[in-house]
Amino acid sequence: MHGNVLIAADRKRASAIEQATIQGMCTNYVPTRNDRLSAAFGVDFDRDDYVAEAWPGYLAPIIRASDARRSADLAVFGLIPPWSRDGKNFRHCYNARVETVGEKPSFRHAWKQRHWCVIPTDAFFEPSYETGKAVRWRISSADGTPLAIAGIWDQWRAADGQTVVSFSMLTINADGHPVMGRFHAPADEKRSVVLLTPDQITPWLGASHEDASRMLAAFAPERITTAPAPRTPRKSRSTTASQPTDDLGAASDLLTFD
Repeated sequence: MHGNVLIAADRKRASAIEQATIQGMCTNYVPTRNDRLSAAFGVDFDRDDYVAEAWPGYLAPIIRASDARRSADLAVFGLIPPWSRDGKNFRHCYNARVETVGEKPSFRHAWKQRHWCVIPTDAFFEPSYETGKAVRWRISSADGTPLAIAGIWDQWRAADGQTVVSFSMLTINADGHPVMGRFHAPADEKRSVVLLTPDQITPWLGASHEDASRMLAAFAPERITTAPAPRTPRKSRSTTASQPTDDLGAASDLLTFD
C-alpha cells in the first residue's frame, strides 16, 4: 500500500464496529511490532505507525512473497474485494472460511489468484462463555515467539485512485480441538485460525491450491498458551509515544468512510 491510506469513519462509528464484533470469530489481535519481524520472519520493515491491537478496518503488517523473497507491508484488516463500490467490506470480511473461500464473491478472486499471506501476530483474542457470559481470552505462543496466521489478501482501488491492500484470516472448523473448542457461544460452531509453523511459511507463500489446502489444518495445542484478558474500560487505557494507541479514534491508523 502506498502512502497513508485512510478509509473514513468517525469515533462513534468505529466504536460500533468494535462492539458489533467483540463476541465473534477472530476480530481482535495484537500485530507483531516491527522490531520483532526481522528475527521471526526474515523481513525488513521500518513502519511502526500501527495500532497495538487491531480490529477490522485498521492497518497492520502482512507478509507476502515478492520476487522469491518475503516482503512486509501495512494492509487493512478485513478484505476489500476488487469489485467493491465503497470499500466498506472490511467490516464483514475479516475471516474467510476455508470450506467456502473459493466460492464466496468477497474472497474467490484472492483465492483464485493464490494471494496467500502471513499475518504476524503476538496474540489473538477469542470469547469464552465458560462463566456464563462472554469473557475475552488471550491466545499466544507458548515460547513467546510471534505466531504466523495464514491469510489471503487482495487489492482495491479507491475513488481517489489510491490502491488499498487488505487481508482476511483463514479459519477452519475447530469442533473437538482441546483449546479452540472452548471458545465461542455454546451453540455456535467452533472455529480457529490456522497457525503455520516456521518451516511452512515459505511453502505457504508460494503454494498451489492443492498444497495450500493441505496446510490449512489444526495446530498442535501445545504450541499456545491461553489466559483471560477482559477488555479494560476505554478511559483507563494508557498510551505512550513508543506504543501506538489501541484507541479506535486513532486517525493515523483508522480507515475512515463517510
